[in-house]
Amino acid sequence: MRILIVAATQPEVEPLMEALSMQKSDEGENLFITRHTSVANCSVLITGAGMVPTAFALARHLPHNVYHLVINLGIAGSFDRSILPGDIVEITEDTFAELGAEDDKKFISIEQLGFGASIFRPTGSISHFTKKINIKQAKAITVNTVHGNDDTIAAIVERLNPQLESMEGAAFFYVCRELKVPCIQIRAVSNYVEKRNRDNWQIGLAVKNLNTFALELIREL
Repeated sequence: MRILIVAATQPEVEPLMEALSMQKSDEGENLFITRHTSVANCSVLITGAGMVPTAFALARHLPHNVYHLVINLGIAGSFDRSILPGDIVEITEDTFAELGAEDDKKFISIEQLGFGASIFRPTGSISHFTKKINIKQAKAITVNTVHGNDDTIAAIVERLNPQLESMEGAAFFYVCRELKVPCIQIRAVSNYVEKRNRDNWQIGLAVKNLNTFALELIREL
C-alpha cells in the first residue's frame, strides 16, 4: 500500500520521518521517502503553511504519482473545550471560513453568492482502511488568519460553530476530491482558540501524540 503523508511543516512530522528512516527524494520538491524499513511504502510531502502552498504542492505532485491513501497530518486549534490539547482528531468536514463576501456586518457565503462551494469532506476514512483504530471526529474550518480576538472568535462560532481550525485542511480535501485520491485528515490539538497566549500552547505534546498515532496507523495499514 502506497501512502503519502502531507504536512505543512517538517517539524510537525519529524518524529514520524525519523521512525520511518526517511531521506529526501531526488525530486525537486520537499518530498521524503522511506529507506531501509519494512513498516510501510510511505512518503512525506512538505507543502508549506497555508492553503495556497498546500494546493499548489499537491496539484503538482499527485498527478504524477499513484497513492492508495493520502493523509494530511498537522496541529490545530480547538474551539471545542471538550477536545483537549494533545487530543487526536479525524476531520470529517472542513470549510473555507473566509470564502464569500461581506455585506456590512453580514457574511454571504460563496454558496449564497452562487460562485462555488466552501465545504469539503474527505474521500476516505480511517474506518474504511482499518477497524482497529478509533479516534474522535470533528468538523473544522480553514483560515488564512488564525483566530485570536474575542469578537472574531464569537462571530465565527455563531456563524459556523466549528470545533477545530487549521490553515490547510479544506484545501487538502479540495485537491484530493478533484483528483479523485482517497484521503483523510488527522489533527492534533495544540491550543484552544482564544486570545493569543503562547504560555497556554502545547505544541510539543500535540506533535508527540500526532506522530505516535500516525506511526501506529501506518503500521495497521
